[in-house]
Amino acid sequence: MSTVVQEAPVVSAPVRLGRRRSAAAVLALARFEARELLLQIPVLVFFTLYIGYTGWKLFFPRDGMLDYPVLQDVDRATQSGSMLLGIPVLMGVNVAAVRSRRHGLDQHFDVLVVEPWRRTVAHVLSAVPFAAVTALVVGVEFCAAALTPGAAGRGSVAELVVGPLVVLLSGVVGVLIARLLPSPVGGPLVVVAGFALMMFGLAAVGDGEHWLQWLYPVVTEQGLDPIPSGIMGRPAAWHALYLVGLTALLLCLAVLLSGGRARLLKALTVVTLAATAAGVAGQSPSPGAALVADRAKLSGTPAEFQSCTVSGRSTYCSFPEWNGWRKQWAQVVDRVQGLAGGGAGGARLTIRQRIPVVYDLSGDSAIESLDTPGEVTVGTRWGGNRVPEFAVGVAAVLVTGDEQAAGGLCDARMVTVMWLAMAAQDDPLTAFRNVRLSDSLKGSATVLAPTNPLSMSAEQTRIVRELLERPRYGVTARVKAHWTELTSPKTTQARVAELLGVPAARGAGLEEPCAG
Repeated sequence: MSTVVQEAPVVSAPVRLGRRRSAAAVLALARFEARELLLQIPVLVFFTLYIGYTGWKLFFPRDGMLDYPVLQDVDRATQSGSMLLGIPVLMGVNVAAVRSRRHGLDQHFDVLVVEPWRRTVAHVLSAVPFAAVTALVVGVEFCAAALTPGAAGRGSVAELVVGPLVVLLSGVVGVLIARLLPSPVGGPLVVVAGFALMMFGLAAVGDGEHWLQWLYPVVTEQGLDPIPSGIMGRPAAWHALYLVGLTALLLCLAVLLSGGRARLLKALTVVTLAATAAGVAGQSPSPGAALVADRAKLSGTPAEFQSCTVSGRSTYCSFPEWNGWRKQWAQVVDRVQGLAGGGAGGARLTIRQRIPVVYDLSGDSAIESLDTPGEVTVGTRWGGNRVPEFAVGVAAVLVTGDEQAAGGLCDARMVTVMWLAMAAQDDPLTAFRNVRLSDSLKGSATVLAPTNPLSMSAEQTRIVRELLERPRYGVTARVKAHWTELTSPKTTQARVAELLGVPAARGAGLEEPCAG
């Protein structure tokens, strides 16, 4: 009986290649790792869903306001999916970077022509195609919005690069974790710990600590209706510099941990550290007094910053970035006025675009009503439900004279206001449902308007619904014939129904209170 003794392989010194051949080897390994990364189910699933969802939004939009995109909101919206994309990239790159240790192949890799630090670079480069795909999707999404005929506003390149940078940063973090914690569970542990830290950090930061909030990779600050790009106050360029510097810094650290010792690498580490620090310093200050004052001026005295045009009987004033929407506003005003009677049919209105008081971009402030006769507020969103909401504002001013008087409207004139606004829509009943917070055609409800909302009682809802179900020309004749009485605060609800030919409901002799 004999014993076979297998000798351990002799590990020789790694073969050194020229710079060109070394770079070619790194790129070849990066291409291989990129293909392997794409075959990982989490990465494939998340990127397929991301591309599919973006395409679905572009070709099958459900919100009418997407027909009139505001580009300073569109660029920020492209960042929202990057964190979800970054997680599978981080874990996939991390798994690939610890593969050799997991399978006990490190000693065999030591004889390869690609040194450990070059393999680290190759793993980072494997995430570049996914960052490039993200950049392509972001570019398509933004260009589609910018080329929409109703597009307004101005986008920012610094905002658009955040999504791709976050995906690339995730790949770098995955490699760095593999060098610090060369274990298959290192990546998942860091993801879980990072998610928990982010949640606790957001809860602790709340609405304050501007500098700490901007240390997160993605800061969308969405919630407030669009405002002029000049008063956004987002340090987007500094944040992009911060992400670039942080990505490069972590890459340098990963290469250093893998054995890279070149002077150029150390110098790059210092440069990237300085770039990261500069980005943090630039994005940390809260909005200054000058920006706060500018926001207050645009909110309180918008006329100083607007130009106006006259169309038909009315004047339309807007901030420069929204001048293209005046034609759409004029169409709604003309249709509503065409249904009104008396002097309201020829009244000269001033349609003024306004924004709420801006405290921060994630707030949801309301626009205060105007007390100027004949002046109607229009916001910075258009399309979808914003069209009937604006029509409600126009009709309310035609009936009551000004927005503040309309805000307290609680009597039978509400029937006239709502019929004017809804009858001017292409689909009156659907618009009537959508403009009510209850999303119904029965009962009392709050009705949305550009400024303060209005209230409808159940009986007013019934009368308006029955009127909208009838041919418009017949109701229009009655409204114009009895305009004075229909717009008088002294006219009872039962009398309004009688004038418009709507059968009175049981117990209609009692006036219903306004909906709260």
